[in-house]
Amino acid sequence: MALLCKERAGTEARGLKLAGGVGERALAELLASARRAGGSGALDTEFTGLYSTFPQSSEPSLFDSPVERYLKIRQSVQRFTVTQLGLAIFSKENSNKYVVHSYNFFLFPSMLGVRDVEFTLSASSIQFLSHYGFDYNKFLKDGIPYMNEVQEKILRQHLLAGSWTFHSTSAANRDVLRKAIDEVTCWIAVAEEEETMILQDLSDCHVLEVQLVLRQALQNVWTEPLGNKKVMVKKVSPQHRQLLENSSCDPCQTELILLSARGFTNLFQILVEAKKPLVGHNMLMDLMHLHDKFYKPLPESYEEFKRNIHNLFPVLIDTKTVTKSMKKNYLIPRVSSLLEAYTVLCSSSVNPKDPLWPVIVLASDCSRYAEKESPHEAGYDAFLCGSVLLMSAHLLLRRSTDDAVEADPSFSQYLTALAEHVNQVNFIRGGVSSINFSGEDAPCHRPPALVVHVQGWPGLNERQIYQEFKGLCRFDVRRLSKNQFILLSNKYKHVRLVLRDYKDHPHLQVSVYRHWRHSPRVNCLLQVSGIVALWSLLAFVLGGAPSCSL
Repeated sequence: MALLCKERAGTEARGLKLAGGVGERALAELLASARRAGGSGALDTEFTGLYSTFPQSSEPSLFDSPVERYLKIRQSVQRFTVTQLGLAIFSKENSNKYVVHSYNFFLFPSMLGVRDVEFTLSASSIQFLSHYGFDYNKFLKDGIPYMNEVQEKILRQHLLAGSWTFHSTSAANRDVLRKAIDEVTCWIAVAEEEETMILQDLSDCHVLEVQLVLRQALQNVWTEPLGNKKVMVKKVSPQHRQLLENSSCDPCQTELILLSARGFTNLFQILVEAKKPLVGHNMLMDLMHLHDKFYKPLPESYEEFKRNIHNLFPVLIDTKTVTKSMKKNYLIPRVSSLLEAYTVLCSSSVNPKDPLWPVIVLASDCSRYAEKESPHEAGYDAFLCGSVLLMSAHLLLRRSTDDAVEADPSFSQYLTALAEHVNQVNFIRGGVSSINFSGEDAPCHRPPALVVHVQGWPGLNERQIYQEFKGLCRFDVRRLSKNQFILLSNKYKHVRLVLRDYKDHPHLQVSVYRHWRHSPRVNCLLQVSGIVALWSLLAFVLGGAPSCSL
């Protein structure tokens, strides 16, 4: 059986067995314990890219509706993959103390199937992760396999039909298989029945691959994994081989192969079954990757995606949505990253020696995160995310009870204080402020759009208009007509600056956009209405003239 390799913060990578293995059971028990004691699970993911540049119109824009943005990100999610997933389990130990178990999982698409998996690398994303010390060797060599339900169904059909294949196309993988086959072929020609030999120094993924290849190629061999990256090969008669294949102890049974190929998807299913609150930061793309990689390919329908995610995770909390709403009420300064939000909430100005303030303690084998910051390492960011949630929830609870917080605030009380933010996932620079995964999306309250009318400056395009205003403030630009452009900003002060500074510009007339005045559809309707009215008047005049002479 393959191993689900994970890395605990502060420790070396180690194996987490699947199919009821000790590690999987331990994690399931930890999740169940956290649910009983009061706690949450925080998640973070790193990708091979964020927004696809193909086509060019896929870049996010303030003009995007939730449906438009979903379709744009869907294209990106289908092109990129997850390199690392961080999971932090927060369990309430006693009073206001929470113990955190943080995990890093390096992921790599399963190569056992009938179609090879292709994904794209974004140069900027790869460079970004490299800057923060991301280990690409672990991603490529030790990444945990995964597949969604559709891929699993196809693999099951081909395993039952005996038409499965591996997509280990690298020269190194081919060399390992070739060496094993050559070694066994030479040995079996002179071996007696029931004799055995040992294949050594195989990687975890090769243990299963070598067995399946040998069994398919040679009808008089039997294989068993021995652990420690070894496989035992035995020469057997065809009759004995058939008996062994029908045995319930065969490690290469279809269900066990599927279990191995699913890899991390098994753990994803544990998370789904736990029904714990799932916490993230700017988590829309995280949720879309979870759906696409471990559940089902993303649907074309935005509403179907929302329903699916809500069924999988009934309680979602996005710390970006929470902290954005707290800036005014708690005088929290503007922050641009999760680490900054964590630092601010840990400061004495926000947390003035409150004896009931959540005490967050990392488990002993995760202590590295207490000693050194590790931004953009998925396990560390998951730890930050859950910590930000607890501290924010405490501030909200204290405010709702006029500082009369009980001596032992429960996590359910924190959830009550967070009620207005539950299932509200932040929407970055778009037509709404957040996506509501349990209902209709609320409209966004943002500055009015501006319309730029160009006079005496022919040939201007959207890029040139953007460059014109870039030095003053940031706007998204969209052409309205031949000589008109719409500007959108998410800051009122930027709108005021442009209206002031371009009041007397010789070529660019800037005004607040009015739908009834500037919309091409309204103008077209008015023009058509005017034409119809004119023709009606002419018809009346011309048609009524003869009757007047009678």
